[in-house]
Amino acid sequence: MTTGPAIERSGTPRAGEIFGQDLSGRGFLGVLQARAARRWFVGAGVAVAVWTAGNWTHFAATALAAGQLPLRVAHLALFMLGFLLVPPYSWGSSLSRKIALLAGLVALSLGFFLYDPQSGWYWTFVAVAAGLQQLPRSFFVGFVAALFVASFSIELARGLSFVEAVGQPALIVSIGLLLAALGRQAQTLRELRAAQDELAELAVAEERNRVARDLHDILGHSLTVIAVKAELAGRLVRLDPDRAEREVADLEELARGALADVRATVHGYRGVSVATELAEARASLGSAGVAARLPTAADSVSAAHRELFGWVLREGVTNVVRHSGASACEVAMGEDWIQIDDDGVGPERGGGTTPGHGLDGLAERAKAAGLVLSVGRSDLGGFRLRVSA
Repeated sequence: MTTGPAIERSGTPRAGEIFGQDLSGRGFLGVLQARAARRWFVGAGVAVAVWTAGNWTHFAATALAAGQLPLRVAHLALFMLGFLLVPPYSWGSSLSRKIALLAGLVALSLGFFLYDPQSGWYWTFVAVAAGLQQLPRSFFVGFVAALFVASFSIELARGLSFVEAVGQPALIVSIGLLLAALGRQAQTLRELRAAQDELAELAVAEERNRVARDLHDILGHSLTVIAVKAELAGRLVRLDPDRAEREVADLEELARGALADVRATVHGYRGVSVATELAEARASLGSAGVAARLPTAADSVSAAHRELFGWVLREGVTNVVRHSGASACEVAMGEDWIQIDDDGVGPERGGGTTPGHGLDGLAERAKAAGLVLSVGRSDLGGFRLRVSA
């Protein structure tokens, strides 16, 4: 039901995906232009700029002293570029590609130790990139644990105390775990939004099916009767004008009723019609395992009473399903009456029953329409609900 483009528009994530876009298979420019990648570039770019502004003086001074400024600047630029590109190039990719990209970034970070033994803090960028790759949980935990051990060992080798040595490794691990958690939350949020979009599409499809089903049930019989009566009236125009006039009047009543039923079906959440409730009653009773004997159409009911009888049918069938314990239900109706019988527990033996709020409301509706609601024991042995003149 849901097409590929529709899923892409709704943002459904694919396996291993984050921020709602799969960037695997895109070229360099394709990754740069992707919306999810642009968001990452903004945040990561700010982090790179802040680090550069805070550490450039020391970095440049030590590089100049060693006569390696161009080499170190090129190395740093390459590492930061890798930091920016590894996550988006990993999203939606295979695990082997993710590991290869991460391994390249690790290799670049190890190069800093060739001229600065205090370069372990570069692994903070590595941990962030790894956290946003959405690696398998066990692999990622093992990776940050390895970073912790390596960084801690290097700090101890530099002669730092245990307390001093653990600070930087702990920062690397905590930031990596934090970014991994945020990444997974972002992915979960996208999945939830995608699920909401899909549910909305399913709801629309279900509503279309309901309208189509109800229109078929409601109009199929009515239009057939209208067609037959129209043909009959056409034949009787010359042979029996009086009867033809009566048939035309019936046609008008049928057409008005069908129009009211169509309006109630299309705007089912706004109104109730006996025809639509017949379709719902058939489905509800069937689902509850109650044998249903229902009219095939509601053409015999006066248009003035179709909404009221819809409410009666809804309340009566609801009570049958929920409270009666019945195995059979029978509905009959005419121009100004409707009756619902079941073979369930029936009213109390003491004579009569205590109407609930639903029946009280129906009684008021019936009274306003000039009809009377009555309840009692059915010929089937259960409960009878009747509204009549």
